[in-house]
Amino acid sequence: MANDRLEARGLCKAFGGLQVTRDVSLNLASGARTALIGPNGAGKTTLVNLLSGVLPASAGTVRLDGADVTPWNPAQRARAGIVRTFQVNRVFKELSVRENVQCAALHRHGLSRRVWLSRAQRERVDADVDEVLASLRIQGQADRVAGQMALGEQRLVEIALALAMKPRVLLLDEPAAGVPDSESGRILEAVEQLPGDLAVLLIEHDMDLVFRFAREIVVLVQGAVFASGSPAEIAANEAVREIYFGRSGHAGGH
Repeated sequence: MANDRLEARGLCKAFGGLQVTRDVSLNLASGARTALIGPNGAGKTTLVNLLSGVLPASAGTVRLDGADVTPWNPAQRARAGIVRTFQVNRVFKELSVRENVQCAALHRHGLSRRVWLSRAQRERVDADVDEVLASLRIQGQADRVAGQMALGEQRLVEIALALAMKPRVLLLDEPAAGVPDSESGRILEAVEQLPGDLAVLLIEHDMDLVFRFAREIVVLVQGAVFASGSPAEIAANEAVREIYFGRSGHAGGH
């Protein structure tokens, strides 16, 4: 469709004779809040790798705002606006939060290899950093050393790095994985505060987070789209409940 921010068509991926992605098509409009779920081994990570360019597709296409980015590598796609937390979550543990976000902002502006910045360039980078920190409400932690923060706080820094790249499409790969329940609420709050026009694809096992965040849910099974629909439709889908949640499972629970 003409207004789709990200459009994947007929994506396939095979490793030798093993078909891990099977004719997957996916559309994310501007402002999309879509969750990708499925049992372990369903191919979620492989699909995200295909969208972000980490893996080349065996067949199919990926388009960003109508432009064919299928042949582009991950760095080219990230600069164009397809940003995955996996690509930018190399948090420098010895640096402060601000310094980490500065690294991402410098990269986006093509200034990361510059030894000297003009005053205008420094001000532009600083403004971007301040905007990101404020959007995630972590400006009060800007001077903390990242490696000394709790895991949930470090995940917020990872999201800040992604936002500093000014993405048009954000692929959030399990932001709550390994985060204690006491900290996961802050992750959800940050996800809910993402810019309204940003297209977001969330890959997550935490069903509470999925059902609070998503306006559309795509269920992947054995590398293919098994079902898609609103959270209410997915929760009421008996086949999804049997395959993904267990025969007596409840879609709204963990």
